[in-house]
Amino acid sequence: MPAFNVNAARAQRLEALGLTWDFEVDGETFSLPTEIPRRSAHALAELKDNDLDGLLALLMGEESYQRLCAHEVSVQDIAAILEAYGEDTGLGVGEG
Repeated sequence: MPAFNVNAARAQRLEALGLTWDFEVDGETFSLPTEIPRRSAHALAELKDNDLDGLLALLMGEESYQRLCAHEVSVQDIAAILEAYGEDTGLGVGEG
């Protein structure tokens, strides 16, 4: 039996999902990665469960996060974004 090819599996996931998962706020588009590098996962693990700002800044990058902060987004908006993101990508970020 051939070995599991990680690169091929990754390529299939990225082909199916794309490199980013996009969402829109007030007509402006923002992106989250569809794959989270292990280094970022370690940084995510260091965040408190309720640190939505830290989570988004880490996933989006500081510049995109600051653009998002210029909009009036509620905690419920962020929760809805993260829920949809998790459903579409299979990543369970922001769960307590």
